[in-house]
Amino acid sequence: MSECPIEPILRNAWYIAAWGHEVTDKPLARKLVGEDVVLFRDASGRVGVLEDRCCHRAAPLSIGSVVEAGLQCGYHGMIFGRDGECTGNPGEEEDRGLYRVRAFPIVERQNFVWVWMGDPRLADESTIVDYPFHDAGEEWPFQFGCYRYAANFMFVIDNLMDLTHLGYVHGSTIGGFPQSHVDAEMETEATENGAKFLRWMMASPPPPSFVAIGGFESPVDRWSDFEYVAPASVLQWGGALDVGRGARENRNQEGGVSLRLFHHATPESETSCHYFWSVANRNRAPDSPEGEQFYRDICDAFLEDKAMIEAQQAAISRDPGRGLHYRRHDEAVALARRALHRMSAAELRSAAE
Repeated sequence: MSECPIEPILRNAWYIAAWGHEVTDKPLARKLVGEDVVLFRDASGRVGVLEDRCCHRAAPLSIGSVVEAGLQCGYHGMIFGRDGECTGNPGEEEDRGLYRVRAFPIVERQNFVWVWMGDPRLADESTIVDYPFHDAGEEWPFQFGCYRYAANFMFVIDNLMDLTHLGYVHGSTIGGFPQSHVDAEMETEATENGAKFLRWMMASPPPPSFVAIGGFESPVDRWSDFEYVAPASVLQWGGALDVGRGARENRNQEGGVSLRLFHHATPESETSCHYFWSVANRNRAPDSPEGEQFYRDICDAFLEDKAMIEAQQAAISRDPGRGLHYRRHDEAVALARRALHRMSAAELRSAAE
């Protein structure tokens, strides 16, 4: 089976614009879903996302500054609130109501800043992915990262939904031995708005990163539990326990390795995206030597993914008319793509009505 690899960008969806800690009282410029925007935190501590273009003379608002009344343009001093309304117009205050810039619906929760770049009338907060683990810092001490990939956002999703690459791309860290991944037991299913799989590598050699944080000295029973939520999120629970501890019956045990990760690929353009990720290892504090090394391993692994995925995008850009073929291991990839296509078809129907 083959199909066009480059997926179009859906606008009527919630995307991560930034991690909460990234947005401060300094303007943050970012391109999201094909549009240049600026993020800022106002005097009340609330986040705004505006188009990065002053309505007066088109100066980027991201080169302005945050003041008491909002975000001030660095060119002529006009100020805009989180809703895009002009709150200050030096020398012409009586006319400030005539001016505004486009503001985008946002929701800040669980350290996410979610943004809706499409029709604001369709922005339903109840459809935002819930991730309570970000609120459970004592049990799950998360660390956060963001990389820009020069690739279509769905290549990041494909990479997460087919883990047979781990032994080849990440052999020195989280991957381990290629044959163990090829032989893994896999349960895959479609969901209402995505796809999920549970993958077991029974009695397999632990990868180097797992040995370092789990102290393993013999084979382990390793699991990978992934769920894709269209259009751009993947929720991961992975880990390993020593053989004989009943991992299949109870993965939620003390000891071993237990990891929670959140992945999200916000489109920047059709051939670039922002890859947001968070990771927590329940059994090692982030500031412990083992925790620090594991975080470095994760960073290195995702940079290895970045190099591979960007090379993939470059090859496809040279010959965009050639489709991609699916193997047996790509069942979850195919289901994820189909979920995205359903969402895309719904958006097209809505636009036509």
